[in-house]
Amino acid sequence: MKDVFKEFKPSSWAINNRTTVYIVTILITLAGLLAYNTLPKEQFPDITIPTIYVTTTYPGTSPENMEKLVSKEIEKQCKSLKGLKRITSNSFQDFSMVKVEFNTDINIEVAKQEVKDAVDKAKASTDFPKDLPTPPNVMDVNISDMPILYVNISGNYDLKKLKKYADDLQDQLEALPEVNRIDEIGAPDREVQINVDMNKMAAAKISFANIQSAVANENHTISGGTVKMNGQQRDLEVKQEFANTNQIANLIIRSPSGGQVYLKDIAGVKDTFAERESYATLDGKPVITLNV
Repeated sequence: MKDVFKEFKPSSWAINNRTTVYIVTILITLAGLLAYNTLPKEQFPDITIPTIYVTTTYPGTSPENMEKLVSKEIEKQCKSLKGLKRITSNSFQDFSMVKVEFNTDINIEVAKQEVKDAVDKAKASTDFPKDLPTPPNVMDVNISDMPILYVNISGNYDLKKLKKYADDLQDQLEALPEVNRIDEIGAPDREVQINVDMNKMAAAKISFANIQSAVANENHTISGGTVKMNGQQRDLEVKQEFANTNQIANLIIRSPSGGQVYLKDIAGVKDTFAERESYATLDGKPVITLNV
C-alpha cells in the first residue's frame, strides 16, 4: 500500500517564506500598538443610565392610597411611552416613587420630557390629588453629577470663619472648566432673627405685616436714574442695605393709626445661623466639606 502525503498549503507557504511572515507579524504588532496609543480614553466617561424616577410626597396618606391615587395614575400614563422597557413603583407612607426604565438606544433628555408630559396628564385626571404640597419631581440619573472629590476645610476657627474660607475656595474651584458643580456640606447659613414680644407689639398696635413691610422697604438697592457729570451720563444707584443688626434694631415701625416705635422697643434682633440641615465632621471636629 502506497503512503499518501497530505500537504497543508498555507503552512508550507509560511515555512518557505519565513521572512515575509516575520515582516507581516511585526507590521500587525506595530499597527496594534499604534491603535492602542491613539485610542481615545476618558478617566471619567459620561455614562447615561436610561432610567427616570418620579417621586411624589403627599403627607398624611397611607401606602394603599398612595398606590391607588398617585402611583397607579402615573404608571397608567407612562405605559405608552416610546422605547419603554419596564415600569416599577414603590408606595410608602406619605411617599411614592415610580421608576421608568427605557431601552439603551433612547435619548435620555427626550425620555425625561416625555415622562414629564405623562405626569402632567396624570395630574389632570380626576383621581389624582389636587392638594399636593409640591408637584411630582421628575429626575434622571446623571453620573457626572455625583461628586468625585471631597475637600474638608478645618482649623482652629469657628464655623462662620470656616464658611468664609469655604466660599472663597468654592468660587475658585467653580471657575475651573472641568468642574460641573460644588456643594457645601456642614456650612451654616447666616440668619437674622427678629424675635417679637407679642405683648409689646399689641400695645404699640403694630402687626407682623407692618414689621415685614418696614424691613423690606429699607433693605434694597434701587436705581436712581442717570446724572450728567463732565459731559457724560452716569448711572445713579441708591444702596439701602443693612450692614449690621443695630441698623435693623433702630428701624422705625409705623402703625396704621399713625403711631411709630423703634423695632428694638418691641423685638430683639439677633445675628445668628439658620437651623443646620447638614453636618460634616473630621476626627470628631466640625468641618465644612466641599463635594466637587
